[in-house]
Amino acid sequence: MDQPDFMISEICEEILLGCGMVEESYRRYALAANQKTTYLATFRAISKKYPQKEPATILRDLVAKSPGNGGKWFAAAKSAGLYDEAIGLVNRSPCDPGTLTRAARDMADTRPLFAKDAGIAALRWFAAGYGYEVTSYDVAEAFRHTVKAAENAGCLSETIRTIRKMVSGDNLCDRLVSSVLVEALKSLDDA
Repeated sequence: MDQPDFMISEICEEILLGCGMVEESYRRYALAANQKTTYLATFRAISKKYPQKEPATILRDLVAKSPGNGGKWFAAAKSAGLYDEAIGLVNRSPCDPGTLTRAARDMADTRPLFAKDAGIAALRWFAAGYGYEVTSYDVAEAFRHTVKAAENAGCLSETIRTIRKMVSGDNLCDRLVSSVLVEALKSLDDA
């Protein structure tokens, strides 16, 4: 009788956990046995099953087991309060700019430096051509939330310089993104 690999992994994990072999169970079967529909759900399932493991360790192991997909673990890192790790992931690997924009919006008051960094990353990934059916509204919202977070963090001038550099002549930037950012920067200068 053929069983899907994940079912075999679940059974093996359960047996090892039942025998108290937590480390071996984690190392060999945690990812395969707890694969969910989202990266965040996978992280949460493993964290719940292995509470003795530090969230940072779980995150690092999951990122290592999915090369090139580091940015997709951003929401997991954010939800675990691993803010520096979350920003590190999206600075090295693509992440959905919409996810980053929501983080900038949601955290602008409570964690403004994190929110500013998430917003800058959103703009950078938009500029690089990432995002699904991106509109000028999406880019303008990312800009707006980034500026608000930067104001709250007391680093607006530095943030504006970073955005200006992003749309400067030598950098490759999506035309829609570039035009929205140039206009947004101009309106900020006029205010």
